[in-house]
Amino acid sequence: MKKRTFFTLLVVLVLPIASYFLVNSYSKDATGMPRRYFYDTVVTKLEKGKPVNDTLWHKIKPFKLKNQFGKEVGLEDFGGKIIIANFFFTSCPSICPTLTKNMKKLQTAFLKTDSIVRFVSFTVDPARDTVEKIKAYGDKYNINHDTWWMLTGPKKEIYDIALNEFKASIASDTKIDTNFIHTDKFFLVDRDRVVRGWYNGLDSTNLDKLIKDVILISMERDKKKKRNLFRK
Repeated sequence: MKKRTFFTLLVVLVLPIASYFLVNSYSKDATGMPRRYFYDTVVTKLEKGKPVNDTLWHKIKPFKLKNQFGKEVGLEDFGGKIIIANFFFTSCPSICPTLTKNMKKLQTAFLKTDSIVRFVSFTVDPARDTVEKIKAYGDKYNINHDTWWMLTGPKKEIYDIALNEFKASIASDTKIDTNFIHTDKFFLVDRDRVVRGWYNGLDSTNLDKLIKDVILISMERDKKKKRNLFRK
């Protein structure tokens, strides 16, 4: 009887203390999910008879541009992949070479898990950046053309994508000239085509965070699948 009482007392005293340290330790290491940045509207709907606000996040609209092989491609061709994107031009003498090298590092980092992410570079000088030029540019940096598309097309469409879909002018630290977009940012787009972050493509700390955020977002869909399985 005394042994049972002692054991019960031990559980009552030790379990809360152990739980506290476990939760406290987990909380310190827990990482918040990458946020969503832009919304189109907020609608009110009824849930169990009560009005609830629902945010409709801005999704990048479908587009059609030519890749480095001259093939017309669009968002649907990326399937359910996460996208890391940037804007460049082949004759850029300043930040573009470094951005391209760093994007290549990211591509290499996801070499063994390339089924979850795709890379996209939009030229902001499409009048001079022909299909042949962007293909040669990719070859110069030894990119994997299978998982990284360099896109060209009508300037008006590309600039509309940069300014109105990726919100490049908001993401940049300095004011962007709408006549010639030049930004050092890498943009992270989730499977639902919602922008989840922008990162300084010249900064190694930002690149590390980008890699971690890709992994976190890749887990989002897995969690949704698990929830759906339990509902069946």
